[in-house]
This record gives sequence, C-alpha cells and structure tokens, in this order.
Amino acid sequence: MKITKYVHSCLLVETPDRVGIIDPGEYSWQSDLLDITKLARLDDIIITHEHIDHMCIPFIEALLLKFPAATIFTTNAASVLLQKAGIKNVQTQGQDGVELLKINHESTAPFGDAPENTGVHYLGQLTHPGDSQTFTESKPILALPLTAPWGTLTKAAELGLALKPNYIIPIHDWHWNDTARNDAYIRLELFFKNHGISFIQMKDGNAVEL
Repeated sequence: MKITKYVHSCLLVETPDRVGIIDPGEYSWQSDLLDITKLARLDDIIITHEHIDHMCIPFIEALLLKFPAATIFTTNAASVLLQKAGIKNVQTQGQDGVELLKINHESTAPFGDAPENTGVHYLGQLTHPGDSQTFTESKPILALPLTAPWGTLTKAAELGLALKPNYIIPIHDWHWNDTARNDAYIRLELFFKNHGISFIQMKDGNAVEL
C-alpha cells in the first residue's frame, strides 16, 4: 500500500487494484502539491466531515472532472452539502473496501456544535478517524490526528499506544509550523519505537510504502 500525505489530513492511498483519497480539504488544495493530471486512477473519495480542512468543493470538483466515476463516501450532513453543489454519486453507507465508522467529532465548544463525523477502515489496512481522538479500534496502519483546537499531542500519543497499530501516519498537524512539527515527529518516533510501533515521519507530497 502506497500512502502520500497532501497536507493536514489528506491522504492518497494507492494499491494495484484500488485508489482512494481521504479528506481532500482546503489546506491541501491550496498547497498545489497534488498534480491531478498525473494521477492515473481514482476509485474512492472519502470525506470524514464537512469542515473546510477536510472537504473542499473545488478540490472535489477537480477530482471528479478527471475521474467522474469515482464514488464519494461521507456523512449524511456532508452529503447534503455536496449534492447542493451539484456533486453526485455520493454514498453514506460503506461498500466493499470502505467501512464507515460511527465516530463522533471531538467537542468544538464553545465555538458551536460539532459536525457529524465518520471514520473509515480503508481496504482492511488503514484507519482514518476524521476529527477524533476517542475511537477504540484501528487497522494495522493508523492515521492519527496529532493537534487541533479539540485535541492534544499527549492525548494522541496515549491513543496510539492504546490502539497498538503496526504503523502510525501523522495527520491533522497543519496548525504547527515546520519546526514544531519536526520536533513532534522526532519525539513521537522515539516514543512509539520504544513500544514496538513504527511512527512514519511523513513529508507532504512524498509517498511511503507500507
């Protein structure tokens, strides 16, 4: 499985038989790191919730312009917004290879109510929880949210240790500058290594094979 991080929570997941992108959000779209013209295949677009850092309408439209047969998997609330924007082929139930999970978004108080959120087990290998640090299961590869107004690095470390995946891919870390991010990656790699877990120091736009 080849995984490329395109800023924050956006992951491109490629296998010989299936390709999916998870959380194509605004930060990722603005980065211009993903050259859609060079993407040979896209089967699945998975959106954990409607916040702009996870669901960017222009990004999704650009993906569908090249891959009109791609299926979008998301929440009921996000589905309504997508369909209002004229985007079709939206599913709110999982299918083979895409297991949608009932995982609540962390509290966003006092800034308003948290949106509906879905996690996903993708192709039986990768777990992406959206905006949550309180879920209870993971496949061998875990996309772990590290920092947010609703979460903390220490809570992320505790969660990764409790779930014990084989690999951890860091996500939801746009809020840090490069120095803070690199320091956290180094500390987390050592911490998880001591517990038999491989923490992958992802570089935006660079793929890893797991």
